[in-house]
Amino acid sequence: MDALRIVKKDSPAHPSLSKEAPWVSEEIYWKDFYEHPDCQYEWNNGYLEEKPMADLLSIVMYRWFLQLLEEYFKVFPVAQIMGLEMGFRLDLGDNVTIRKPDLAVILHSNPVEGKPLDRSFHGICDICIEFLSDSTRGEVERDTVFKKEEYAKAGVAEYYILDRLGNHTAFYRLDEQGVYEPLDATGQGVIHSRVLNHFAFRLEHLEGQPPFETLVNDPIYQPFVLKSLQEEQRQKEQERRQKEEALQREEQERRQKEEALQREEQARRQKEEALQREEQALAEIERLRALLKK
Repeated sequence: MDALRIVKKDSPAHPSLSKEAPWVSEEIYWKDFYEHPDCQYEWNNGYLEEKPMADLLSIVMYRWFLQLLEEYFKVFPVAQIMGLEMGFRLDLGDNVTIRKPDLAVILHSNPVEGKPLDRSFHGICDICIEFLSDSTRGEVERDTVFKKEEYAKAGVAEYYILDRLGNHTAFYRLDEQGVYEPLDATGQGVIHSRVLNHFAFRLEHLEGQPPFETLVNDPIYQPFVLKSLQEEQRQKEQERRQKEEALQREEQERRQKEEALQREEQARRQKEEALQREEQALAEIERLRALLKK
């Protein structure tokens, strides 16, 4: 292909690349390889890097995490999601790369606006997420070492490496010196984003991908997961309580009526007993009068 020419370099741009890897200019990359119909290519200072094929476990994790982000942005529309076919350019001073993160987040406050018809992002993403492929050592190092260095140097505020086997899962945030530091989980195994307020998830759920319907009562997810279902459940619970309170009022009214009837019956009996005593007293008086007449 005319777009490719083999050149030998003493120091390849990426340690995992061969010194005789095809060299491609950035112009040719954007023209012929960025939207390649058969493969997803990234570009590393003149070298093509093919994004590896995902396995089923990675796809399941990808879909679950994407849905989690989508649920968050329904409630907090502070950013947009960039999908795995879109890339962005990282000018690192001594090196230039074009990366296509599996998922990325671009805040609306980002200095560069992501426009609806753009096929690449012209700024620096705020969060990059890579779903690790461990088919080869080079693929592991690409995500865990080289992209980590690139994203930090470019100013990506948070970087998540998600490994469906959990061996290389890691979360990083950019510190004030522009260096990634671990974004550690809490004692309950929860990751809290510093970029997206209220966005959090449990590591066990990242690995197990439970149905979202089972998460709505978890305080970690209540701020944003399935809010419509939460509202529906809240209304049902409110209706249940209202019915329960109505039944309690009915029962209270029934008891009050029963107590009133009991008081009426007690008053009737007391009157009846009083009349009986009065009759008995009158009868005794009559008896005594009869005795006196004798």
